[in-house]
Amino acid sequence: MNYQLGTIDTVILILYGLIMVAMGIYFLRKTKTSEEFMVAGRGIPAWAAGIAVMSAYTSSISYIAVPGKAFDDNWHPLIFALTALPVAWFVTKYVIPHYRKHKIISVYKYLEEKIGDWGRIYASFSFVLFMVGRTAVILYLSSLLLTSFIDIDIRTLILIIGVLTIAYTLMGGMEAVIWTDVLQSIIMIGGLLFSAYILTTEVFSKPDFLIQNAFDANKFSLGDTSMSLSSRTILVMVIYGVTENIRNLMADQNYTQKYSSVATEKKAKRSVWIAMLIYLPLTAIFLYIGTAMFAFYAGGGHVLDPSIIKGDEVFPYFIATELPVGLKGLIIAAILAASMSTVDSALNSSATVLYLDYYKKYFRPNASEKSSIGFLRWTTVIWGILGIIFSLLLINAKSALDIWWQISGIFGGGILGLFLLAIFNVKIKPWQGITAVVFSILIIIWGTFLRNLSPQLDWLECTLDPIIIGAVATAGLIVLSLLFAVTNKRGK
Repeated sequence: MNYQLGTIDTVILILYGLIMVAMGIYFLRKTKTSEEFMVAGRGIPAWAAGIAVMSAYTSSISYIAVPGKAFDDNWHPLIFALTALPVAWFVTKYVIPHYRKHKIISVYKYLEEKIGDWGRIYASFSFVLFMVGRTAVILYLSSLLLTSFIDIDIRTLILIIGVLTIAYTLMGGMEAVIWTDVLQSIIMIGGLLFSAYILTTEVFSKPDFLIQNAFDANKFSLGDTSMSLSSRTILVMVIYGVTENIRNLMADQNYTQKYSSVATEKKAKRSVWIAMLIYLPLTAIFLYIGTAMFAFYAGGGHVLDPSIIKGDEVFPYFIATELPVGLKGLIIAAILAASMSTVDSALNSSATVLYLDYYKKYFRPNASEKSSIGFLRWTTVIWGILGIIFSLLLINAKSALDIWWQISGIFGGGILGLFLLAIFNVKIKPWQGITAVVFSILIIIWGTFLRNLSPQLDWLECTLDPIIIGAVATAGLIVLSLLFAVTNKRGK
C-alpha cells in the first residue's frame, strides 16, 4: 500500500537527514587519531555508551516486526529481553574485567590470546562478512518501509540512506556514532511513546474499553509452557535469548566497542546495565503497541485494509491513517533513526576490526596515525558501498529475512562457542578447534536447509525451531571441544 506523506512530514524527514550529516561534520574536527575514530578516545559518558549499546539491539526491523509479532501472536519476544538481565550480570562480572585488563578494542584479540591466531582470524573475518549482510538487510527493509510513505524508488532510497549514514560515520568515527545513536534513540523512544499514548486513549476509553479484546484473545501470554523445542515455546525463547544475548554482549564488536569507549571498567559495566534497563521496558512498549493495535482493530469501529495480511503491515497502516500531520513525520524519522543507528555501528565496527585484526597486525604494524585514520575511513566507505550493493541485490529476493537468518547463522557459527572456550580456559589444539568450528557450521547447515524433506529422507530432517539452531551449534562446538580437551589431558 502507498500512504504519501504531506509537506510538513517530508520536511521533518529532510531536516533529520541534514542534522545527521551536520553532527558528522561537527565531530570530524575531534577525530584526529585512530583511537578517537574507534573508541572516541575512551571519553564517552557511561549513560551515552549505554544508550548506544541499547540502540544496537533495535533497528527498523524491531520497530515493525516486534509490534507485528504481538499483533499476530503474543508477548513471547519479551522473554528475549528478560534473559538479557542475567546475561548482563555474567558479562559485567566475568567478561568486561578481562577486556578492560588487556585494553582490548577489537574483541577478537581476546581469542588470539586464549586460543591462538586461527580463532581471531576466523571470528573477525566472519564478523566483517556478517556486517555486510546486516547492513544490506537493514537498508533494504527500512527503504522498503519508506516506499509506502515517500514516492521515491526503493533503489534511490537505499542509496540516500546508505550514503547519509556512511557520510557521518566516515567523518566523526565512534564519537559521531554514539552521539547520533543518542539522538536517534531519543527520537525513536519519543515516537514509540506518542504512538503508545494515542493507542492507550483509544483502547482504554469507556464505554467500549477495547483493550478487553486483547485479554479475551490471550494476547498478553508469554507463550506455550510445554518442553517442546519444535515450536516457539517459552523454553525455546529462553534458550535463544540466553545464547543470543551472550553473543551480543561478549562476542559482537558492535556492542563491545561501544562499552569500550568509556574511561573505566566501572563505567563500562554501568553502560551495559543502562542499556539493559532501557531495552527491557522499550521491548514492552513495542509489544504493547502491537497488542493495543489488535484491540483497536478488533473492536469493529476501526477496520484494517483488506490487503493487510500480516502483523508487520499493521503499524505502518496505523501510522498512515491514525496519526496527525507532523507526528507522522516524526514516527517515520524514528524508524529511519533505528535503521541508521544499526548501520553506523556496523560500519564503524567493521572498519575497526579490519584495521586492528588485519592491517595493523599483518600489513603495517608501525603505521602512522595519518595512514591509520585513512585506512579506517576508506574501509568505512568500502563496507558501506558493499552493504548498499548487496541491499540492491535483495530487492528481487523472495525473503530478505530468510536470507539474513541463513547468512547470520552460517557466519556466526562457532564464534560464541570459541569465546566461551576462551573465557573458561579450555585448552585445545588448533586442528581440534577448527574441527569443532566446522562441526558447528555443519549443524547450522543441517538446521537451516534440511527441512520439509521427502519421506525417504525424513530421518535427516531438522524439526527444531529455527531460532535455536545457533544455540545447538554452539553446544555442539563446546561438547566436541571438551571431548578433545579431556583426550589431550589423558594423552599427557
